[in-house]
Amino acid sequence: MISAETRLDANGIWQGFKRLLPLSMFVVAFGIAFGLAAAQAGLSKTEAMLMSAFVFAGASQFAALELWQVEIPLLALIITTFAINARHLLMGASLYPWLREISPGKRYGILTLISDANWAIAAQDYQQGERNLGILFGGGLALWLTWVVGTWLGLVLTQGIPDPEALGLDMVLGCFLLTMALGGKKNLRNLVIWSVAGGVSILALYLLPPNSHVVAGALAGGLVGAFWLEEAQ
Repeated sequence: MISAETRLDANGIWQGFKRLLPLSMFVVAFGIAFGLAAAQAGLSKTEAMLMSAFVFAGASQFAALELWQVEIPLLALIITTFAINARHLLMGASLYPWLREISPGKRYGILTLISDANWAIAAQDYQQGERNLGILFGGGLALWLTWVVGTWLGLVLTQGIPDPEALGLDMVLGCFLLTMALGGKKNLRNLVIWSVAGGVSILALYLLPPNSHVVAGALAGGLVGAFWLEEAQ
């Protein structure tokens, strides 16, 4: 049973969809790039579309293409995918106080569409008292839909955007997440958490294997937050 406080309804889903749709337009460009790269790697249109529809993890999908061979190195593929997406463990844990109010079926159904952008906006809303899970789910729908559409366009168009970084599109999501962070509560505790997380991430970027800096920074910041509990209002 969903408590009177936590809810999931069509209005919340629509609100989340509308809020993430403008950002999602940039996802189309990366979807096009993936579609082109998938075709060059030898994937059929069906294989590429199924990957985008069911995996829905841009960085991991590009990494998988780098390992795509006649004989796929399954272990290397699993380790690479886990390293890139391990941050989702922390993202899910941060949303648990909210998601625990609903049934496992609905909970994991929502989490299938979780990504950096809709997680960030939902986490910020939760801090501000929002309890409609539709914000998280609707935002994920917008991102998923544009990613799938972008993949399809990349597969059918003869020309696309082979290098989104050249247009600065790789910075859009980073700027969005920074905006979400700055829009949250501003106090000494949060400042220390973000500083520790950022410092550890920078060190890990140079000292640890690729992609592990994301997890290292999140764990460091999470540990600070776990020991320095926020005072009850």
